Amino acid sequence: MNAPILLFVYNRPQHVRRTVEALKNNTLAADSELFIYSDAARDAEQVPLVNEVRAYIHTIQGFKAIHYIERETNWGLAKSIIDGVTTQINVFEKVIVLEDDLITAPYFLQFMNDALEVYKDEEAVGHIQGCDFTQAPYLPDTFLIRWTGSWGWATWKRAWKFFNPDGKALLKELEERGLTYTFDFNGKYGYTRMLRRQIEGKNNSWAIRWNASLFLRGILSLNVGKSLVQNEGFDGSGTNCGGGGLYASHLFMHPIPVKRILPATENSEARQAYIDYYARTNSFIAKALRRIKRTLKGDFSR
Repeated sequence: MNAPILLFVYNRPQHVRRTVEALKNNTLAADSELFIYSDAARDAEQVPLVNEVRAYIHTIQGFKAIHYIERETNWGLAKSIIDGVTTQINVFEKVIVLEDDLITAPYFLQFMNDALEVYKDEEAVGHIQGCDFTQAPYLPDTFLIRWTGSWGWATWKRAWKFFNPDGKALLKELEERGLTYTFDFNGKYGYTRMLRRQIEGKNNSWAIRWNASLFLRGILSLNVGKSLVQNEGFDGSGTNCGGGGLYASHLFMHPIPVKRILPATENSEARQAYIDYYARTNSFIAKALRRIKRTLKGDFSR
C-alpha cells in the first residue's frame, strides 16, 4: 500500500494550487490517499486567505481519497506537523510529508514509496529526503547522510518514535557529547544556533528538533543527488522563508531507482558536498552580497 501524503496548508492559495497540481501529476497520485491539514487564521487579516485556501482544497480531485483536517484555532506549523505525523503514522506506519510551497517532480511519490519499502527494516535509516539544493554534480542518485531535510520527506513509525520535542534536552546532549561542530557541518551552518533560538522561542521549528533527534542517535537519511522537489517558499510569502534564491534546485523529471546501500553508513563525499555548499553560501561575504542584491531589488524582507 502506498504511504499516505500529508499536506500542510495555511494562507497561500496560489502556492497551494501549484503544489497540488504538481502532486496530481505524480505517477502514483491516483493510488494515494491525501490528508490535508489546514491551519486556522492567526488574525482577522488572514481569514479571507485561509477561507480561499479551504474553498480550493475541497475542489481537489485526482487522488484515491482526500481527507480534510481543518483547525478551529491557529496551531502554527510545528504543532500541526508534529500532531499530523504522529496521528497518521500510528495508523499507517509510514507517511510522506509536504508543505504548501513545494513543487514535486512526476516521480517524487514513486521514489518515496520505493525508498520506504526498500529501507523499511533498516534501523540505521530513519528519514527520506526528496530535495537536493547543493547541485553538486558528483553526488550519486541516492546517498546516506547524518542530516534530515524537511522539504518533501518521509519516515516510518519505527523512526518517528525517536522524535524529541524538547529542544533543551537535545541541545544539552549535543554539547555534552561535543557534537555541535559536526552537527553544524564543521561549523559552516548554524544548526545549533537554530536549536538555541527554538529553545528561546525565537523560532518554532519542528525540523531542527527532528534533525537533532536522529543525529544524536546516529540515524541516517536517504537523500537524492537529483532533486525531486523544488521549494517556492523563498519568495517572501512564507512564515519561515526569506528571499534570495539561496536554496534553488532543478527538478529531475525522470525516475530515480532505489537500490539498498550496504553497509548503511554515511557517504563522506556527500557530507563534504554540504560542508562546501554551506561554506560557499553562509560566509560573511556571501551573506553581505545577498543583502546588497536584495536591497538593490527593493526586497527588505530579510
